[in-house]
Amino acid sequence: MEDFDFVVLGGGSGGVRAARMAAGFGAKVALVESGRLGGTCVNVGCVPKKLMVYGASFAERFHEARGFGWSFDTPPRFDWARLVDAREKEIRRLNGIYEKLLVDAGVTVIEGFGAFEEPRTIRVTRADGSTSCVRGEHVLIATGGRSRMPPIPGAEHWLDSDGFFSLRALPKRVVIAGGGYIGVELASVFRALGSEVHVVHRNAELLNAFDHDVRRFFAEQLELHGVTLHLGRTIERLDRDGASVVATLDDGTKLAADLQLAAVGRVPNTAKLGLAEVGIDTGRDGAILVDDAFQTARPNVYALGDCVGRMQLTPVALAEGMTLARRLFGGQPDASVDYDLVPTAVFATPEVATVGLTEEAAWHRGERPKIFRSTFRPMKHTLSGQPYRMMMKLVVCETTDRVLGVHVVGPDAGEIVQGFAVALRVGATKAQLDATIGIHPTAAEELVTMRTPVPSMHV
Repeated sequence: MEDFDFVVLGGGSGGVRAARMAAGFGAKVALVESGRLGGTCVNVGCVPKKLMVYGASFAERFHEARGFGWSFDTPPRFDWARLVDAREKEIRRLNGIYEKLLVDAGVTVIEGFGAFEEPRTIRVTRADGSTSCVRGEHVLIATGGRSRMPPIPGAEHWLDSDGFFSLRALPKRVVIAGGGYIGVELASVFRALGSEVHVVHRNAELLNAFDHDVRRFFAEQLELHGVTLHLGRTIERLDRDGASVVATLDDGTKLAADLQLAAVGRVPNTAKLGLAEVGIDTGRDGAILVDDAFQTARPNVYALGDCVGRMQLTPVALAEGMTLARRLFGGQPDASVDYDLVPTAVFATPEVATVGLTEEAAWHRGERPKIFRSTFRPMKHTLSGQPYRMMMKLVVCETTDRVLGVHVVGPDAGEIVQGFAVALRVGATKAQLDATIGIHPTAAEELVTMRTPVPSMHV
């Protein structure tokens, strides 16, 4: 058994960042991973999904181009397999980059599935069945998350969101259970490429945690793009019917499709790690319980990222990994992560991005928010002929004039909001936005030209 200063379980964003930084501080580090390096984000999440979104977006652009004088002698043809092959080539390149970064940093990469033998001893089982143990003075659990699969009759007919990336052909009819980030993003990809798409969501509105105006406006625009919504409904069972699988909803509606896809969220990937046997406490869905320093119930054993069930976002896991490495090996015992003002985006069609408080959260916190909201037709669509619109919203503190939240629905929302996240971080006020000269003509200038407040939801 080899001893290390730091043993990391999981080669995703948080684990790799913590391992690299710890090694950079001079620690002897081992990282244990049974799959491809990069975790969910690189392999079955952010990166391949965004590449699929880019690929699908060309379909709409080709259509819009006619309004700008372009014509095509023959309709453009799409090859799903070519896109998938190109995407996988890029993912393999990124896997190699992750490995090189670790090796160059001096991290020992151990291929195999790691589980606890003792509180700080990890038994690694390799693909050939052989095993060995490593021991760490400090151990980090960064095993990420996995798809949640609702236990209904016929659940074996569902494909989960990870399985989306293994599809070798474009299905003509798709039913997606779930109206969160993953569900609406994959729905947008399928619909843009010509599939008939139904989204079944148990709540009355999509994107549960987002601002109420965002939820309503987004749903309207998603339907304009041709996605059929079944809100306030659940899938009760799945049945095979020849080449199709039929979903039966709780109101009796039957939806036959070539693909039934479950996208109802992700849960911490903590099964089979032997946590209970070594006294590491878990909570809902197996989330590992930690304090503000990422410490579990066992001394010198830590957890971060999606397996602790907080913010399931790659940049958050990266920040947590850096912080833990600094605390343990970088001489910064007070290093911490600030979870306020974390921006996020949904890469659906239309795109959604937000930072700061929703209108509801502002009221709940005791603020009396002033609301500035604008909906408009993006300049491109004055010639494209498409009916799509865009929405921007500011939540402002009536007392301090500080901007509490920025919400955008429409093209390039993520790119726009990233810059405004910096403004909110440094305490920008509405008066400062008003004093900022916009770039014309852009959509983003709307955020610095809105002058008249609109009624708030509580007025």
